[in-house]
Amino acid sequence: MKKHNYILGLSIITFSLFSCGNDNKKADGYGNFEATEITISAENNGKLMQFDVNEGDVLQKEQFIGYIDTIPLALKQEQLEVSKAVISSKSKGVLSQIAVLNSKLKTANTNKARTENLIKDNAGTQKQLDDVTGEIDVIKNQIRSVEIQNAPVVNELKSIDVQLKQIDDQIEKSKIKNPINGTVLTKYAEPNEITSFGKPLYKIADLNTMQLRVYISETQLADLKIGQEVTVKIDDADEIKSYKGVVSWIASEAEFTPKIIQTKEERVALVYAVKIDVTNDGSLKIGMPAELWIENSNNN
Repeated sequence: MKKHNYILGLSIITFSLFSCGNDNKKADGYGNFEATEITISAENNGKLMQFDVNEGDVLQKEQFIGYIDTIPLALKQEQLEVSKAVISSKSKGVLSQIAVLNSKLKTANTNKARTENLIKDNAGTQKQLDDVTGEIDVIKNQIRSVEIQNAPVVNELKSIDVQLKQIDDQIEKSKIKNPINGTVLTKYAEPNEITSFGKPLYKIADLNTMQLRVYISETQLADLKIGQEVTVKIDDADEIKSYKGVVSWIASEAEFTPKIIQTKEERVALVYAVKIDVTNDGSLKIGMPAELWIENSNNN
């Protein structure tokens, strides 16, 4: 009985090894998953008053997550508004003078037209026309003089308006809004910390679609093209899990095989980098190894 069991067990093992040997096909490429990671940095200087971000959070595009202290900016804005009001009052006095002169100029032009008609009817003299013309020239000179005096005031008002726009822009940039849909990978700052322009706050990536970067030989290029559907496999517990992927990028130039994934002999070979987009069901992680299987490859 024991001998019979031994023979039966040996037969099962032999059959299993034989079956495995028949299915032992080699993948067309190996690589790791990656995602486009974006580091979000502060766009202003000041105290981080609110910062509602934690690693692993899923954020939406344009989601408000915090702000940098804007009190100094608000005070400067108020000061500029007061200065603008004072300068505007001076400018209004000058503008009223110009309005009066323009009214006189309009009357003088009317008198000139009337005098010219009188001369045509032999009811007026050239001297009367010369007097009116001279009066018009004097008024125009007065208007130009007042405008020259008012030019610095106008320029100062324009300068203040530019400064106010800059402050509005800084206040807007003090609001921290998430730029893309994605998952927070790393958090670099905490509320109440003093931050500065360009200082990293957090890193985010859209993990809904992952990119598998693999390297293929020149002979495999004929089997791949952008937009082609391929199979991607990963180890999942005790089984192999398969995904459908789409080739999104193929390098135009060859490079030496990265040292981290190939043997010493294979590292001297020239290969082409390929990116494959794979829809993430939540199982795929950045850095996870995976295999590429080309549907029409001779290995399949």
